[in-house]
Amino acid sequence: MSGHSHWATIKRSKGAADAKRGQLFTKLGREIEIAARDGGGADVGSNFRLRLTVDKARQSAMPKENIERAILRGTGQLKGESIEEITYEGYGPQGTAVIVEVVTDNRNRAVSEVRKLFSRHGGNLGETGSVAWLFERKGCISIVPKDGEADELALVAIDTGADDVKVGQELVEVYTRVEDLQKIKAALEQKQITVESAELSWVPKTLMQLDGKATHQNMRLIDALEESDDIQAVYSNLEISDEAMTAYQAES
Repeated sequence: MSGHSHWATIKRSKGAADAKRGQLFTKLGREIEIAARDGGGADVGSNFRLRLTVDKARQSAMPKENIERAILRGTGQLKGESIEEITYEGYGPQGTAVIVEVVTDNRNRAVSEVRKLFSRHGGNLGETGSVAWLFERKGCISIVPKDGEADELALVAIDTGADDVKVGQELVEVYTRVEDLQKIKAALEQKQITVESAELSWVPKTLMQLDGKATHQNMRLIDALEESDDIQAVYSNLEISDEAMTAYQAES
């Protein structure tokens, strides 16, 4: 089963964000700053949220000095912009549910941009709580399997206590309870399994299936949102088949 999170992780694993590396580093820097400020300080040993964001930054080849400056801004040792986290909810074309996580230094600019992108791509911004009930907060660990290894990886993940595992041709996605993410990530790494990414995610309880045209309309909305400077992450309950994914990539 291929959903939006699966598609997003494949894009990330293939380095699709590298084309806008400066923008990527800005987003990662803000994420690190928030994690250091709100997650428990500058020590990655005791601040798991910070460790996750720093790992993500390193995997994206973010320079060490950029990471260190972001941590210093988060702890107040270096002056920076006043930034805040905001979550927006809305509807994509044909009524798909969309959650947008924003980190911004200008709330008015951010909401205006989010509203404009929804409208431009056939959706609309909703009220707080309008779609969040369709999702669950979970840990999500992504692993790129070697040939013939996917099913074995899934069994190992289940043995470590994972809630659920989705096996695809290019990715194995491991879902955990929020409080178990750190433990299960560590257990997998102790078994010499390379973790592509580990993060807290909004996971849809059920996926919405649409025809090819409507699916691609939603994918264009998601792409446009993810390209916005203030937007950190986008989650959708859109079901994306392998065929729809391949066709969209061909036309992009």
